[in-house]
Amino acid sequence: MGNEDLSKLKIDKSVRTFRPVKRKKLIYLVVVILLIIVAGFLYFNGFISPAIPVEVTSISQVYPSQTISQLNASGYVVAQRKAAVASKITGRLVSLMVEEGSRVKEGQVIAKLENEDTVAARDQAEANLKVVRANLEGAKAEFEEASLTFNRDKQLIAKGVISRSQYDTSEARFLRAQASMAAAEAGIKASSAALQGANVALDYSFIKAPFNAVVLTKNADIGDIVTPLGAAANAKAAVVTIADLNSLQVEADVSETNLGLVKVGQPCEIQLDAIPDSRYRGEVHTIVPTADRAKATVMVKVRFLNKDPRILPEMRAKVVFLSRALKQEEERPRTAVIRSAIVNQGDQKAIFLVQGDRAVGTPITTGEPLGEMIEVLGGAKAGERVVAKPPRRLKNGSRIKIAEK
Repeated sequence: MGNEDLSKLKIDKSVRTFRPVKRKKLIYLVVVILLIIVAGFLYFNGFISPAIPVEVTSISQVYPSQTISQLNASGYVVAQRKAAVASKITGRLVSLMVEEGSRVKEGQVIAKLENEDTVAARDQAEANLKVVRANLEGAKAEFEEASLTFNRDKQLIAKGVISRSQYDTSEARFLRAQASMAAAEAGIKASSAALQGANVALDYSFIKAPFNAVVLTKNADIGDIVTPLGAAANAKAAVVTIADLNSLQVEADVSETNLGLVKVGQPCEIQLDAIPDSRYRGEVHTIVPTADRAKATVMVKVRFLNKDPRILPEMRAKVVFLSRALKQEEERPRTAVIRSAIVNQGDQKAIFLVQGDRAVGTPITTGEPLGEMIEVLGGAKAGERVVAKPPRRLKNGSRIKIAEK
């Protein structure tokens, strides 16, 4: 075999190295294009874009009364009928039939003082009355007999049958019997009055409720000396303090400058700190015709239109004075969100819920406007956090950070 043939058997190295290099470049180009596409996808979907600063608010429960409120005032629940029940006499407390929270009716005995002496005086008065009644019966019998004798002697003296002295004796006896009967009748009146006084004195030993009420405080215990004035060091004046819970009203202080917004009969809504989940209908009962010069306020009394046994005296209250009475459907709270949080997505309205560090677009169903807020009928619930003012670049899934105010 010659040299020419051997040269034909050599491998062309230029061909072998060109094709792999070209393929690697093509692969690199494809990878770069794919990376650019993925990066663009992630960027436009908010996965690698910088966090967008946003303001956050919450979906809340709103009462329609907030949209027709004219004035707010604070005060306390006060019973208009309240009494510190005490005794009219001095005595030792031997029985107490009530405690704090007990409901009592008018005339019900709530406490008793020692009364052995008044019971004895009452029994004596009853006995004296029986004695004078018996004396009256004797006097009546004597009067009847004396009257018959006197009338008979009067006829006989006219006929001259009896002497003048016998007639005078009969007349004197008649007059004495008449006077004795009158004295016995007067004695009955006196004994009856004495018995009535003894019964009153005995009744004073029973302390009774002056009206239907609830016991607020117990001020004395069994064994304490109860006296009307409480002058002694260990004496108690009031046994219990009671209040008529049907007379509860809110006494609110209204600034003098806002008094023109309040009038008698004006509808109100009452909120109690102790019962935050309920609101009560009310109306202005009276405006007290005097001002507090220290606070520059006037007291306004607001009565409750619907009762609740949970309402107690001295509870702190807030009164919302309304421009009109609430309709029945306006008394319940409604779920609402501020207007600026709502965006249009085609024919549908939506909000951006805050979930972690992402804003999630959520379609919602809206209702009627409530001032600066709009009712949310569906799609979100109270308590959820939303973006208050979504910027135009905010999209579903965008990374967000809460802007500091």
